Amino acid sequence: MSNACRVVVLISGNGSNLQAIIDRQAELSIEIVGVISNRPDVYGLERAQQANINTKVLDHTTFESRELFDNELSELIESYQPELVVLAGYMRIMTQELVKHFEGKMLNIHPSILPKYPGLNTHRRAIEAGDSEHGSSVHFVTEVLDGGPIIAQAKLNITENDTEQSLADRIKQLEHTLFPKVIGWFAASRLEFKQNQTYLDGKLLSSPLLIE
Repeated sequence: MSNACRVVVLISGNGSNLQAIIDRQAELSIEIVGVISNRPDVYGLERAQQANINTKVLDHTTFESRELFDNELSELIESYQPELVVLAGYMRIMTQELVKHFEGKMLNIHPSILPKYPGLNTHRRAIEAGDSEHGSSVHFVTEVLDGGPIIAQAKLNITENDTEQSLADRIKQLEHTLFPKVIGWFAASRLEFKQNQTYLDGKLLSSPLLIE
């Protein structure tokens, strides 16, 4: 896949979004050239290895500071010469230096309808707030936690029978369509980040696109 967009994926766990991207590499015209986990022995690494993708573990617990870890991570990512860095369940807050270095070519997926519920425990927070709907958002990564320009979102209705776990499972199903679609836009050079704003096909996205 010589013309494919070179992608590095960062993970911290099970890697279900990673799997959704792996399964659609040819369709999206991407090549996942490396998968990096900040935690050893997570299932996401096995998923990558089963697909013959190069994997690396950079254990954050072995570093004395966030800065030292992110410096090493930045060099490791660069060693793959990626055109796009994808955060697929990567559970680390990044330093400004790392984010700046990859600005405009780093995408994250977050399990809420941003700007609602940045950070953790989004499903629980949506249920406790009595929300009628919940969802997931793909955005460019900036220095503001979960605060970069939102590209696209997918939504579902919260039912009275939903638990935190059932909601998490249903959101994952949305994400497995949402995230590859946005990655495909980037790979096709349709998606751009300019002056902290997002453009699709040359047009400014004034609000996130809703993916059904």
